[in-house]
Amino acid sequence: MPLEGLNHYTIRPVDLERTKTFYEDVLGLAVGYRPPLNFPGYWLYVGDNPTVHLIGPRSDDSHPQHREAGPTGLLDHIAFTCSGLAEMKQRLAQRGIKYEERVIPRDRQTQLFLFDPDGVAVELNYPPQETPAAA
Repeated sequence: MPLEGLNHYTIRPVDLERTKTFYEDVLGLAVGYRPPLNFPGYWLYVGDNPTVHLIGPRSDDSHPQHREAGPTGLLDHIAFTCSGLAEMKQRLAQRGIKYEERVIPRDRQTQLFLFDPDGVAVELNYPPQETPAAA
């Protein structure tokens, strides 16, 4: 059930374009492929890895349209690449930790979403070969 590495982290910036420009111009990340999601945003790449995801305003959820940065900024969630889906689901159940499970239609990758004790969202990404067959 190991975490194998950082997959990406996601920010909900106050100013989407300004934040994109910072990561491009200052840090040298490149805007790259992003699936056709129903809200604005960018995926910024370090080499071949979409490491920083920026999310613009979303009308389909309960998140406020306007955000103000707090002491630690506007971190939305952090994601890990993992293996051992069944073991992790068992571990979460044993500890009474609620999670949401999604299977990505594009590649059948399974994602688990949960919150740490301080309310930071955590996304765990498991390879398609660990996704149970569709019923």
